[in-house]
Amino acid sequence: MMMNIDTALKEAMSIAGAVGVALVDYESGMSLGTSGGGEWLDLEVAAAGNTEVVRAKLRVMSSLALNDSIEDILITLHRQYHLIRLINTSRNSLFLYLVLDRERANLALARHYLKRIEADLQV
Repeated sequence: MMMNIDTALKEAMSIAGAVGVALVDYESGMSLGTSGGGEWLDLEVAAAGNTEVVRAKLRVMSSLALNDSIEDILITLHRQYHLIRLINTSRNSLFLYLVLDRERANLALARHYLKRIEADLQV
């Protein structure tokens, strides 16, 4: 079952502990869609900032001549998980950015659900 951006964002927000999610183009730094967030979590600012994280990791991998691709990047804070899941296609430069409340989230399940959303996403 293929899903559009809005459906994918709604699915991501149904993950236990989800606080906010964005679909981001890391070439431009712009988000194609967001859901959740709030006063303390500006998803547009987070999308742009995490674009730099993805670009930096891709540069390091290129410098090291690693013949591999990024599945996801995890940033752990004391109260949150920030999960960056690259969309695995040759056509685009997109990632899903998911913020989770650590007290309510199951990181393994969140990664599993994001992988499923990535597989079904049609952009």
